[in-house]
Amino acid sequence: MESQRNIILIALLLVSFLIWQQWQTDKAPQPETAQSTQSSTGEDSFVPEADQASGEVPTGESPVAASRRLITISSDSLKLTVDTQGGDVVRAELLEHDKTLDSTDKFVLLSNGANFVHVAQSGLIGRDGPDGRAEGRPVYSTEHSDYQLAEGEDTLTVPMTFTNEQGVVFTKSFILKRNEHVLEVAYQINNQSAEPVQAQLYGQLKQSETDPDAKGGNMLMASAYRGPAYSSSETRYSKYDFKAVREANLNLTTEGGWVSMLQHYFVSAWIAPEDEQNQIYTRSLNNQGEAIIGFKAPLVTVAPGAEQNLSAKLWLGPKLQDEMAAAATNLDLTVDYGWLWFIAQPLFKLLQFLQSFAVNWGLAIVLTTFVVRGIMYPLTKAQYTSMAKMRMLQPKLVALRERYGDDRQKMSQGMMELYKKEKVNPLGGCLPILVQMPIFIALYWVLMESVELRHAPFFLWIDDLSVRDPYFVLPILMGASMFVIQKMSPTTITDPMQQKVMQFMPIIFTFFFLWFPAGLTLYWLVSNVVTIVQQWFIFRQLEKKGLHSKAAS
Repeated sequence: MESQRNIILIALLLVSFLIWQQWQTDKAPQPETAQSTQSSTGEDSFVPEADQASGEVPTGESPVAASRRLITISSDSLKLTVDTQGGDVVRAELLEHDKTLDSTDKFVLLSNGANFVHVAQSGLIGRDGPDGRAEGRPVYSTEHSDYQLAEGEDTLTVPMTFTNEQGVVFTKSFILKRNEHVLEVAYQINNQSAEPVQAQLYGQLKQSETDPDAKGGNMLMASAYRGPAYSSSETRYSKYDFKAVREANLNLTTEGGWVSMLQHYFVSAWIAPEDEQNQIYTRSLNNQGEAIIGFKAPLVTVAPGAEQNLSAKLWLGPKLQDEMAAAATNLDLTVDYGWLWFIAQPLFKLLQFLQSFAVNWGLAIVLTTFVVRGIMYPLTKAQYTSMAKMRMLQPKLVALRERYGDDRQKMSQGMMELYKKEKVNPLGGCLPILVQMPIFIALYWVLMESVELRHAPFFLWIDDLSVRDPYFVLPILMGASMFVIQKMSPTTITDPMQQKVMQFMPIIFTFFFLWFPAGLTLYWLVSNVVTIVQQWFIFRQLEKKGLHSKAAS
């Protein structure tokens, strides 16, 4: 085992893993592109339909009521556009996140355009629910068209009212709080009729299966998951992609739970009432190329002259793990680190802690690299020591090959006896690599999934750690560091072809890293620099003991 072989093997395994993941994404069946059935009027064209059957959730379109309009509700974090027919959120701007770097436009999470739909719907269904009426969903009344969280206030409550033919007053309120991405959607049912009222709260997210503006990963960078996901009492977190929605409707009962639509860095999620037995469902609107995931709360009965309050929470924002964990159990798992989450989560906590006093996320990545490499130093030392011992045995191994020729059985027996006699573990140089690989992959997903790195600058020309280095300086320095590691490491490779391949490896991987986000490339560069320092130090220590000098002779 050679030093440069180990470094390149780590890089090769990681790149192979990324290519495999991207291949999986590219080869997965894609939904057929469907043109939206909405008119060119954009947001104003969206009108959900109420099915006549009791308990069925509205999904489609219905005639537009004359008094219907759009209102705006704004806090310091969110700017929502709400359709007074049904009270659905048809647009959500995240005021703390720009659409693109240096853009004055804000990131739009929910929208209802002609080519792409992503809206948050909610209502009351059941026998007497206003969203279950045959004549269509209710049109709520509001005092104003624009509501804003006032200076010095921490809470903004926007009530919308609707009174049915029987005199039952339904008040739907949006409650936004300062510095929060989760809002409450609350219903008050005031039954002034002579008969009991039965209603059932629901919340659902509807999204187009195809997004014309979505950006996939390049040949090495895997695409982030976009689509439905949910959490239940039986399953902490599960993705239920568009293909699964088309093939079978999800239908399960759970205490609490949440449903969501995920995308890179951001998530929308309905959080069902925690102490209720809720139903989670999905539905495919094949004629529109759209999918729905939602929840239904239990049916409630409101006696004549009585009132009943119902509510659910709606998360609209970035994947901020601490805030999401406080908003709902397991909602932070939408930051999907894959099967290495148990390594990735501590790494993210470390990165977050270091950033808290380093301020700069790039410096936090550098410090994280130092910490990780420092923790792994005993393994690194064992790796280089094992390499040195194996090089010491090269003359004896050559002698064994000359003695036994093509007799592989005797050759293997002779090698094992030699290893046992010299107290050398032939796998000693490989074990550290096997330990390092999960850490490399986990850190890759940490840097890929962390919205904190989106539009985060490092220094000078690196103004966004989540995208590639615009001038390719970091990839070139990374390749140069790999070349230095090669030159520092003695080699016993005698085959000319293998030597040429090894010489070209830094160039090959420099090309690969040209397209990696600057944050990832920065980590790899710093890791290589630390490797160079550690290798120099360890070999110097071995030389003092006479081990490395004997191995090199």
